[in-house]
Amino acid sequence: MMFQPKSVVLFQGDSITDAGRNRDVAKVDPQSLAALGNGYAMLTASQLLVRLADHDLTIHNRGIGGNRVPDLRDRWQVDCIDLKPNLVSILIGVNDTWHGYINGGNKGVPVNEYEQIYRRLLDWTVSALPGVKLVLGEPFTFRCGKVTAAWEPEMSQRVQVVRELANDFGARLVPFQTEIDRILPKVSGEYWSTDGVHPTLAGHALLAKIWLDAMWG
Repeated sequence: MMFQPKSVVLFQGDSITDAGRNRDVAKVDPQSLAALGNGYAMLTASQLLVRLADHDLTIHNRGIGGNRVPDLRDRWQVDCIDLKPNLVSILIGVNDTWHGYINGGNKGVPVNEYEQIYRRLLDWTVSALPGVKLVLGEPFTFRCGKVTAAWEPEMSQRVQVVRELANDFGARLVPFQTEIDRILPKVSGEYWSTDGVHPTLAGHALLAKIWLDAMWG
């Protein structure tokens, strides 16, 4: 079972997870609407609380806009380990590519470094939190807006890294990019995302559905 009674659930990542969450409120009331933000983490959390109403879950959102995998590593003790989660859901990777194309392109994270840091992060997590369950989301784009064809080979490699990490660590894989690619021929990327990366309301709802389907589908 992925969820036991009284489980602590943590959503981690970048702006897609952050989605305007209120950090001050999160310190005192992590499960409030303000603390969970306006995106897929909040929508997913709301469904978890309905489906598992008898489990007395505690759900945290600690996503931070602009984060790459090195940024996640640098705050992992405070924003993950210290919370003692029973389940950690991670979505990270698009900024590791995007930051290689903006502001001079000197803040991108090469794929091999991305894999190494991510792997060490997961090693740290399972060592510090025995029995923790891991949920790894494929990094993704909606292939529109600011996203160019030049991103695709690198993003595909990051998706493959996450698939391999999920396999190696016995994690549940959330196939965000796989499902987005299945849907895009039917409904264009602009419907799902403002810029190819940040979801619209429909996009966030889609991510929540993909996440929940990966747990119960």
